[in-house]
Amino acid sequence: LSVFFPVYNEAANIEATVVNAVKVLPQVADEYEIKVINDGSRDKTAQVVEKLTRRYKTVKLINHPVNRGYGAAIKTGLTTARWPWICYTDADGQFRFEEINRFLPHVDRADLIVGFRKHRTDNPIRRFLAMLLRIWDTLLFDLNLKDVDCGFKLFKKQVVDAVGPLVTESAITETEFMAKAKRSGFIIREVGVTHHARPEGIQTGAKLKVILKAWAESFKLWWHLNATGR
Repeated sequence: LSVFFPVYNEAANIEATVVNAVKVLPQVADEYEIKVINDGSRDKTAQVVEKLTRRYKTVKLINHPVNRGYGAAIKTGLTTARWPWICYTDADGQFRFEEINRFLPHVDRADLIVGFRKHRTDNPIRRFLAMLLRIWDTLLFDLNLKDVDCGFKLFKKQVVDAVGPLVTESAITETEFMAKAKRSGFIIREVGVTHHARPEGIQTGAKLKVILKAWAESFKLWWHLNATGR
């Protein structure tokens, strides 16, 4: 099992996230790897993870020299994963890795098991943006998932190999991945997960710059999907 965490300025949260995964993974997989994709953090995220790599041989750090966006971190995690199943989850403490046990009963009858937040702890603006994204994804990409940008997913590596290189590097990248997986005929199952309030730090997903980039890339994605038929 390949596990990765996309991170940006999560020095206060990343150690607890990784240590929790290290405790849980031996219970669910015989062989596994943990990769932290550090997307150009400006705090001490890299230093914290470097200490973890010395403590746990299964933990690896991959650094982006500059901040490229959440989607770029996901792409790096996807392309560097080497085991038949891949899982990623956000590193900010809003999910508990032990809830991967909710996903495992579905692995024999689905290619992708994707989480949805049963009760979101986000502020009203974030919830409103999530509602807009669901409508947008349905209209543009015929993708009607309950929570496409929920940062907790488990899927087969063959899905990554089949959908090919992703063209976006923003908050819309998860939409691209799921839309291409659906168009390729893979079976998707949705599983409810618990959403916790962020322990430390500040969310960046609702920043205007992030929203505008995702909005612009959604049109790029629409053109790409219609031009390629995938």
